[in-house]
Amino acid sequence: MRDKIRVLFLGDIVGRPGRRILSRHLPELRRELTPDLIIANAENAAGGVGLTPEVAQELLSLVDVLTSGNHIWDKKEGIPFLDTEPRVLRPANYPPGNPGKGDYLFSVSDELKVAILNLQGRVFMEAIDCPFRVADEAIARLREITPLIVVDFHAEATSEKQAMGWYLDGRVSAVVGTHTHVPTADERILPQGTAFITDIGMVGAQDSVIGIKKDQALARFLTARPQRFEPAKEGAILSGLWVELDSRTGKATALRRLLISGEKEQDEPSR
Repeated sequence: MRDKIRVLFLGDIVGRPGRRILSRHLPELRRELTPDLIIANAENAAGGVGLTPEVAQELLSLVDVLTSGNHIWDKKEGIPFLDTEPRVLRPANYPPGNPGKGDYLFSVSDELKVAILNLQGRVFMEAIDCPFRVADEAIARLREITPLIVVDFHAEATSEKQAMGWYLDGRVSAVVGTHTHVPTADERILPQGTAFITDIGMVGAQDSVIGIKKDQALARFLTARPQRFEPAKEGAILSGLWVELDSRTGKATALRRLLISGEKEQDEPSR
């Protein structure tokens, strides 16, 4: 069995601009980082909010597993798809009876598997089941199969994300924060061997407000009225985290925060 495996986790993909940026840079990242597993959060990949089956299949031709968060329910045609495509995850701590699953086992080889677990925070978000207790249950089950467990913790509050990192230190390989679309500079390996970052940012338009058009975001703040949000198309940013893991212990041995920015995108219709 191989000693090390490499995981590339990409931030929230925002609309068509984010998908274009991903497809443009992924071949180079594959050559440079040689990942065995590529994960991306895709809850905003279709038109800037939600995920459709068509967009999910497009992304799954590029990456191995898609995680999500609270916006996974925003495209009604994508909800039944969660029951038919196990590589598309929704947070595991939504109440029982919801479509889809919150974890997936990815096979690097016949004897080497990586578990991906998707959780959602509750601070400033929906009052769903406790992510800490759901994590306990899921990790106990997954560790019977593999020590290699990567967690996407989709949460608003930095304090809740950091608390989850400390709570799971030594029990999972990595805790990667998503949702806020703004990358943090606190990547590290915690004392018991878990790689952690509060938020890996996004894959989308850089000249924006968290990936959406600036004028629409400003109108929302200035008027306090609901606004129709669309993905911005100016500039480009790709952010994420690369992690190297010990295949026998599941502990992180190296990590690297990624940030590619500054390119201009063509003005094309979004979907």
